[in-house]
Amino acid sequence: MTTPVPVSAPSQPLPNPVPRPPGELELLKQVWRRPSGIRSLTVVNNTHIGLLYIGTALLFFVLAGVLALLMRTQLAVPESGLIGHELYNQLFTMHGTVMMFLFAVPAVEAVAVLLLPNMLGARDLPFPRLSAYAYWAYAVGGVVFFCSLFAGLAPDGGWFMYPPLTSTQYSPEVNADLWLLGIGFIEISAIAGAVELAVGILRTRAPGMSLEKMPVFAWVMLVFSGMVIIAFPAVIVATALLELERAFDMPFFIAERGGDPLLWQHLFWFFGHPEVYIIFLPAAGMVSMIVPAMTGTPLVGYRLVVLAIIGTAFLSFGLWVHHMYATGIPPLSLSFASAASMAVSVPTAIQVFAWVATIAAAVRLRPIKTPMLFILGFFFIFILGGLTGVMVAVIPFDMQVHDTYFIVAHLHYVLFGGMVFPLFAAFYYWMPFVSTRALSERLGRWAFWLMFVGFNVAFFPMHLTGLAGMPRRVYTYAESQGWGTLNMVSTIGAYLIGAGVLVFLWDLVRNFRPSSEHNAGNVWNAGTLEWLPAASYGLRSIPVVTTREPLWDQAGIDDDVSAGRYFLPDAPAGLRSTLVTNALDARPEYVLPLPGPGWSPFVAALGTAGFFLLLTFKLTLPAGVCGVLAIAAIWRWLWDSDRAPDIPPVSIGAGIRLSMGCSGPASHAWWAMMLLIIVCLSIFGALIFAYLFLWVTSPEVWPSAASLVSPAWPGLSAALLVGACVVAIHAARKLRRGGVGALKGYLPLGIALLIAASALDLYTYWQHGLRPQASAYAAVVFALIGLQATFTLLTGLMGIFTVARLLAGRLSAVRRACVDSTLIIWHYTVAQGLISLGIVHGFPRLAAG
Repeated sequence: MTTPVPVSAPSQPLPNPVPRPPGELELLKQVWRRPSGIRSLTVVNNTHIGLLYIGTALLFFVLAGVLALLMRTQLAVPESGLIGHELYNQLFTMHGTVMMFLFAVPAVEAVAVLLLPNMLGARDLPFPRLSAYAYWAYAVGGVVFFCSLFAGLAPDGGWFMYPPLTSTQYSPEVNADLWLLGIGFIEISAIAGAVELAVGILRTRAPGMSLEKMPVFAWVMLVFSGMVIIAFPAVIVATALLELERAFDMPFFIAERGGDPLLWQHLFWFFGHPEVYIIFLPAAGMVSMIVPAMTGTPLVGYRLVVLAIIGTAFLSFGLWVHHMYATGIPPLSLSFASAASMAVSVPTAIQVFAWVATIAAAVRLRPIKTPMLFILGFFFIFILGGLTGVMVAVIPFDMQVHDTYFIVAHLHYVLFGGMVFPLFAAFYYWMPFVSTRALSERLGRWAFWLMFVGFNVAFFPMHLTGLAGMPRRVYTYAESQGWGTLNMVSTIGAYLIGAGVLVFLWDLVRNFRPSSEHNAGNVWNAGTLEWLPAASYGLRSIPVVTTREPLWDQAGIDDDVSAGRYFLPDAPAGLRSTLVTNALDARPEYVLPLPGPGWSPFVAALGTAGFFLLLTFKLTLPAGVCGVLAIAAIWRWLWDSDRAPDIPPVSIGAGIRLSMGCSGPASHAWWAMMLLIIVCLSIFGALIFAYLFLWVTSPEVWPSAASLVSPAWPGLSAALLVGACVVAIHAARKLRRGGVGALKGYLPLGIALLIAASALDLYTYWQHGLRPQASAYAAVVFALIGLQATFTLLTGLMGIFTVARLLAGRLSAVRRACVDSTLIIWHYTVAQGLISLGIVHGFPRLAAG
C-alpha cells in the first residue's frame, strides 16, 4: 500500500492468553542475532552500536583528561620548562577540541542511541545502518585526528581556530587543515545521528505514547536533534570557508581584500554557544529520568520542564554574541545579547526547581545511591556555574575578565558540572540495563568524592586566578605575578579528578559484563519502558502505553510484553522490523522492515574518513578514490531498501493488519528528507549571512550596478532551473499515475538542465573576469556557485541511483521512497539556485539603486 493504515491503539493490554506459536521466539532471536568474529564490524543493532559509541566517547574523555593533566603539570609552578610553548598550544587545542567535538556531543548521542528504542518501545532506530555509519566515521576520523598529536601535526590555533592566526600567512603547515577538514567531517557524522534520533522519536514510539506521555529524555533528545540540525551547519560553513581560503587564497577573512576575521567568530559562535545547551540539555534530561527513579516519585511539573527545554533551546540561538563583547560590536547589539544571556537562566531554573520539588515530594526518602550522589554534585557545581554565567553576561564585568582564567573556571563549572556529573550518574544508573551486574556502590562513592572534591579544588581557585589577571592559553608565567600557589592547588585538584576517573574505570573492569539477553534488570524500580525485559531484538512485543510511568501504573506489563501479548511479537516475513506510529498520538501506521548487518556502512565510513583526511595532505587522487568508494558503499546499503517484490500486509496483533513499508509524506524516509532539507537551508542561510556580513563590513569591494553581469545570463540560468522544476513536477505526476517507466526519460533531462544552469553561472562570471582570489565579494559569489554545484552533483547522483533501481525492477508506484527523496532534493536544489541568482545578481543592483 502507498499509504499507511491508521488504527486506534487499544487502551488496555491486548487480551491474548493463548501461548505464542512454537518456534516464533527462536525465529525472532535468529533474525536479530549479532554477527560474530570479524563480521562483528558489520553490527547495526542500536544496543551494540550504542555501547561502541559510549566506549569510544569515554576513550576520548580519558585522552583529553590526560592532556589536561599535562597542561596542569606545566602550570603547577612558575616558569616551568616541562612543556614548550609549541607543544602546549597543541595540547590545549586538542584538549578543547576533543572534549567539545569528540566527547561531549557524541557521548550524549551515544546514550540516546543505546536507550531510546527501548525507552520508546521500539525494536531499533529507523535507520540502523545510518547509525553504524555515523559511529564508524566518528571513531575512525576521531582516532586519526587525535593521533596527529604524536606526529607533531596537531592543530595549535585553539579549539575555536580564530583567523587570521589560522590563515596561511601565520599557520602555513597542515595542522590547521587537519582541524578544519577533520572537524567538519565529524560534524557531518553528528548531524546524521541527529536526523536518525529525531525520526526515531517522532515515528517509532509505542502505541499510545503521545507527545504528552513521552519520557523527558526523549523530549530532550528531540530538541537536541533540532538544535544540532540548525546550529552545526554554521560551523561546517565556517570550516569550509577557511579551508577554501587556505587552499585557494579566497579571502573570506583577509581584511586587505575585503574579508573580515569577525565573520568566523559570528559563524563559529552561532554554533558554539548553542552547543553549550546541546551538551547540557541531554544531561538535564538524564537528571529528569534519574531523580524520579531515585525518589519513587513522578517528576513534578512535567509540562513546565518540557516548555523549559524548548525555551532554553530557543533562547540559546540568541547568545552567540555573548562571546564577542570585546570585538567592538555596537552597544545596542551587545545589550540584546546580554539580555538573552540572563533570560536563558529562567528556563534552566525551572528545571532545577522541578528536580528539587520532586525530591521534596518523595513520600519516603530512600538511601542515597551513587547516581543520586552525582546528581547532587551536579546541582552544586552547575548552580555555581550558572551564577558566574550571569556575571559574565554583564558587559562591563565581562570586559574585565574576558580571556582570563575566570572564564576557564566558568566554562568548566557549566560544562563539566553540567554534563560530566550527570553523565556519570547515567553510567551508574543505566549500567544494569546493559550489564549482568550493577557497578559497585563502594567504588562509586569513592569515584564521586574524588571527582567532586577534585573538581572544586581544581577550578574554584581559577576564579581568583582570573580576577588576579592571569590570562588563559599561556604556557607559563613569572613568579613575580603571585599566581603560583593558586595554580599548584588547581593542579592537585586536577589529579584528584583523574584519580576519581581511574576508580570508575576500575569499577567498569570489575563489574561491567555486557549482555543483551540477561541484564541485571530494574534494580531501581524505575517506571519507564527501557527497564522492561529485553534481548538482542529489543522488547519481545511492543506494548500499549497509557501513562508516563507504565511500569508503575500498568500492572503486569512486563509479563505481558515478555509473553508476546502486545503488538508485533514476531518477525514478519522473517525480517527485522519495528512499528511506525503517528507523530502526535502514536497510532500504529505501518510496519517498517529494518536492514540487518552489512559491510557497507563500515566501508562507507572508511571511505568518507579517507576522503577528508587525505585531502588534508593534498593527496587528491587517493582522496578521490576514497570518495568514490564511500559513494559506492552508500549505494550498496541503500540498494536493498524498498524491498521488491512487495510484501503483503502483516498481522501485528489484536486483529490488525498493516502494510510492510510506506511511501509518501507518511513514510519515515520522507520525514528524514525534510530534516535533511532543514540542514541544507541552514548551510545556505549561513552562506547568505556571510555574503551580507561581508557587504556590510566591506562595501568598497562590491561591484557597482553598471559593472555587473548582464541580466540576460542569470535570466537564462533561472529559465534552466525552472525547466528542471517543471520536469520534476511532470515526473511526480507520472509516478502518481503509475507511470514509473517514464522516469527513465524525465530524470536524465532534469539533471542535464540543473548541470547546465550551474555551468552557465560559473562560465558567465569567469568570462566576466571575476576571480575568487580578487576580493571577498568574488570569493563569496564563487562559494555560492560552488554550493549550488554541490547540490546539483548530489541530485545527479541520486537521479542515477534512482534510474539504476528502475532498470533493475526495484521501483514501483508502491516502492518509490528513493524517487520521493530524489524529487525532494531536486526541488530544493532548484529553489536554492533561484534564490542564489536573485541575491548575487539582484542584491548589488538593489543596494546601489
